[in-house]
Amino acid sequence: MSSVDFTWLIGGPQGSGVESAANIFSKVCAEMGYQIFGKREFYSNIKGEHSYFTVRVADKKIHSNVNDVNLMASFDAETIFRHFNEVISGGGIIYDSNLDETKTDAVHTLDAPFKERLHKELELKNKPFTIAGVLEIAKENGVKLFPVSFKSILETLSEETENPRLKGLVRMYNVIAVALSLGLVKMPPGSLQKTIESIFSRKPEIAKINQQTATYSYNHATVKFENFNYTLPETKKEPGTLLVQGFQGTALGKMASGCRFQPYYPITPASDESVYLETNEILEITDDRPGSTAVIQTEDEISAMGMTIGGALTGTRSATCTSGPGFALMTEMLGWAGMNEVPIVITNYQRSGPSTGLPTRHGQDDLLFAVFAGHGDFPKIVYASGEIEESFYDTGNCFNYADVFQVPVIHMMDKFHASSVITCKRFDPQKISINRGKLLEKVDDGYRRFEFTDDGISPRSRLGMDNGIFWNTGDESDETGHITEDPILRVRMMDKRMSRLDLILKNIPDVEQAVSFGVEEYTIISWGSTMGPVLDAIDLLKKEGISIGLIQLKLMNPFPSDYVSSLLKDAKVIIDIEANYSGQLGKLFKQNVARDIDYFILKYSGRAMTCTEVYDSLKKIVQNKANKREVLMHGA
Repeated sequence: MSSVDFTWLIGGPQGSGVESAANIFSKVCAEMGYQIFGKREFYSNIKGEHSYFTVRVADKKIHSNVNDVNLMASFDAETIFRHFNEVISGGGIIYDSNLDETKTDAVHTLDAPFKERLHKELELKNKPFTIAGVLEIAKENGVKLFPVSFKSILETLSEETENPRLKGLVRMYNVIAVALSLGLVKMPPGSLQKTIESIFSRKPEIAKINQQTATYSYNHATVKFENFNYTLPETKKEPGTLLVQGFQGTALGKMASGCRFQPYYPITPASDESVYLETNEILEITDDRPGSTAVIQTEDEISAMGMTIGGALTGTRSATCTSGPGFALMTEMLGWAGMNEVPIVITNYQRSGPSTGLPTRHGQDDLLFAVFAGHGDFPKIVYASGEIEESFYDTGNCFNYADVFQVPVIHMMDKFHASSVITCKRFDPQKISINRGKLLEKVDDGYRRFEFTDDGISPRSRLGMDNGIFWNTGDESDETGHITEDPILRVRMMDKRMSRLDLILKNIPDVEQAVSFGVEEYTIISWGSTMGPVLDAIDLLKKEGISIGLIQLKLMNPFPSDYVSSLLKDAKVIIDIEANYSGQLGKLFKQNVARDIDYFILKYSGRAMTCTEVYDSLKKIVQNKANKREVLMHGA
């Protein structure tokens, strides 16, 4: 049996059920035993603008999407106009036949730059500015077309089920598209029915209508559509496999880590994590770790940060969640937390900047901002997760780092993480240990919150403890917390706080600072969500006899200079891959390791990297055909 690697794309107007359709498709394929990597792209509006979801399905572990689409399902014109040329020869397009004569000018959400590019292509190939025109190009490129009237399906089904409501339920188009797709690839139908039942388990009537629609559409595809090159038969499912959305990794990690307080202010793409926490506030991990997470929506990010610090001062594990613009508002109080040695965790789901930038698009724009956030010198940890699965366990580490070293920890995630759906091994809460550091259970007389100690870490009281009175101020203070401007004491206090940077590097295990996937003559340094596309690209190159190494940085501040230098001692060509304009990791690397970056592979279009474009760029570098700075552009 040949291996399966299949990409499905669905699109439609925002609010039309594109995400629901993709979730159904992903769950069906996951239930059938396949590995999933799905990614959602959408505009920063509530309804109307174009939204699409690509789902890659494979019978092996995958970490990213590819450029090519094998099957596209569309129930609107814009999806066809925007994505017809992504479908490869031998692939297929399922589309609403009622759209054939739709002109580009009739689709008001097509922006002018894209429309201009599309018109030039149509003019060059002497095609009309219509759906029929672009589909002619697709057909000439070897794509198979599968037209179907979505309206007719609903009308026929309405008559057969004696349910007149179905005739006008255009919101069922998404389920029709999914079922037609699954019928075309001959996926066993049983899982489709079970998945719909589970998704609408609280609404049995809606579940029944969706199941009827799915059954009819599935059968329609198996009868009417022929000669498609791809099938998705049932395969062996790995035990303990979980289908998870990106933000759920950190949310579940916070629950398992004993986080019991998360104030936040809504911001894309970070809000999904807090909403998920709020929806699942009570989680029994084990008998000795019960609890609930109080989630509070505040009036702004400044308040969220203040409440997070306040929660931590009570001894409660506290965190907040935000994106770049919100983090900007938090930085003043970040310095307050640094001065007062308050352990907090800030999860930063990065997006494209500056300012509001591209609010719903991907970017790794905040690395240098996070490392240097806040005025003055104070210790902080900046930590980056590469994949959703590891983000669960990294979240546990971040809370332990905060407590043990009594510093704010900024956990770097991003929109690529937040909008991805993957299959991975089921999270194991037992692998998350809790280390509260020097948090006291009782306090003797004469307590001094900022006492000088051999390791520079002072015992920490909780607010309200007997004998545990302490003072906090934004000013410099003495050991009890009272304001001081004494120069000798100032130097001692600064030295005490800043000594933690060396302590952090000494005590965090090397494997949690950076991960080596092998070092070769050509070796990549990278961080965050670029890890997935890079790993898949390296795997593709390996099949051609080309070996490329990878060092994935996780501890971004303090930077593990000596360890990274030792890992890269045999690498001759260093390639920096990241999703920002200026190569921010490359700047940190040069500053701390004193080596130049030989090549940059960067993407800052707001779209996530695919392994295909990373593979193409790496191959050009090996063949000595690349520019020093390769900029990736795939994505609608």
